[in-house]
Amino acid sequence: MKDLLILGAGGLGREVAWLVERINSVTPQWNLIGFLDDNEELLNRQLNGYGVAGNISDAARFEGACFVCAIGAAAVRERIVNKVRTICPECRFATLIDPSAIISDFVSIGEGTVIFFRNSITVNISIGDHVIINPGCTVGHDAVLDDFVTLYPSVNISGNTRIGRCAEMGTGTQIIQGKTVGERSIIGAGAVVVRDIPANCTAVGIPAKPIKFH
Repeated sequence: MKDLLILGAGGLGREVAWLVERINSVTPQWNLIGFLDDNEELLNRQLNGYGVAGNISDAARFEGACFVCAIGAAAVRERIVNKVRTICPECRFATLIDPSAIISDFVSIGEGTVIFFRNSITVNISIGDHVIINPGCTVGHDAVLDDFVTLYPSVNISGNTRIGRCAEMGTGTQIIQGKTVGERSIIGAGAVVVRDIPANCTAVGIPAKPIKFH
């Protein structure tokens, strides 16, 4: 079994710890050491049976271990991953997939990606590095999810879509076929995307429309 540390001890981090337990219950793969988090109030605390072993800068102390970043906010996740790569250039990131996820053999999945339970990912799909797909999502044929994308629960992405780097799809978002969401854009919960969404904006509503740029 490989040693594993979760970067981030918040709610998503605890969910990832549970995901690791689910994976190990089917095929033992991971020795979960615990969490790393920059919140000093959490240091040395026990969270759902796992300790907070240090802050993010302590990653270099765990030689040979794998890491996974459990931060929902895509831009923050990108920053933390880049920090760990700077501190520990040889470090490895774990890809975690729940045993219940339905994924065809014609899907490519990058390192550090987390796919929770009850997800359906069909054929000829590209999923980048450090993507998080929360429970109950569907991804249709020929879709592309670039690095650091976040799908919150119950997102439905139709075929031939592209979700740009660091974009976030809010809970219950629906995206019809052939559309693009630009990098670093945020789609509000329950929105329906029926036209392309530009980069660096927040879009909400049915149909989804940008309400601000950032």
